[in-house]
Amino acid sequence: MRSIESTNRTELIEAARGDRVLDLAITNVNLVNVFTCEIYPADIGIYGDRIAVVGEAGRYKLDARHTLDGAGKWACPGFVDTHLHIESTMVTPANYAAAVLPFGATTSIVDPHEIGNVLGMEGIRFMVEGSEGLPLRIYVAVSSCVPAVPG
Repeated sequence: MRSIESTNRTELIEAARGDRVLDLAITNVNLVNVFTCEIYPADIGIYGDRIAVVGEAGRYKLDARHTLDGAGKWACPGFVDTHLHIESTMVTPANYAAAVLPFGATTSIVDPHEIGNVLGMEGIRFMVEGSEGLPLRIYVAVSSCVPAVPG
């Protein structure tokens, strides 16, 4: 998981408060709020590679270097696949990432029990190492069924 360095954290907080110019403002976008189960017009402020502020459309003035009109567009959080066996798809973690990212998946939690049963630690190591450095966050879980049967 990416961390926020303390200097970047301070700048991000300043940008969220309006004390620092945002890099990008996306205005009047339809925001899908998965916590409240609502969809409403919102403005989103980006600073660097982070979302600094999200609020009701027009409620806050977002001072930004660039502004995009989000009218008619949608914004929602990235999707999380909470249980997956990448090896069942017959592709590598990198190929899997390339296939699911365009559809909004940002995170996958994978159970490597099939490759673990066939190749043991070498297979699990392959999944872990193959998941590093991808634009999709992949968390490799410890499988509960390796080996599949005793003996």
